[in-house]
Amino acid sequence: MEIMLTINNQKRRLLIDPDEFLLDTLRKAGIKSVKRGCDTTSCGMCSISVDNKLVNSCSYYTIRAIGKEILTVEGIPEEAGLIADFITAEGAEQCGFCSPGLVMAIHTMKNDLDDFSLESIKHYLAGNFCRCSGYEGQHRAILKYLEVK
Repeated sequence: MEIMLTINNQKRRLLIDPDEFLLDTLRKAGIKSVKRGCDTTSCGMCSISVDNKLVNSCSYYTIRAIGKEILTVEGIPEEAGLIADFITAEGAEQCGFCSPGLVMAIHTMKNDLDDFSLESIKHYLAGNFCRCSGYEGQHRAILKYLEVK
């Protein structure tokens, strides 16, 4: 079926299957930052923003996204670069596979939370896994980034 989606502030006409997940639609549309990690909504590798809310695109039906604003790392290049700089400065960047999902979580978190305590950040990011680095460096980077913002 043919649908219209708004991805990173651009209208896109796409062909999808009725039971297609947004992760697959975005990948077919050339959005490479959205990655498949677990297919069980456990890892955060596929995290994106839909109407300013963090969602796991591996379990979000594309059809639900019609009429909504979809945002990926490609849609926030300056902010993504700044977040990456903070993460790198804290030594928390390793293979980078989880970075796009983490960046999207940080992006939505800064607009979603009122309290930026370490505990609230940890709770918000509970579904974002990194298999290479420890989380302490990420937490330091996020706190420093939020201080600047």
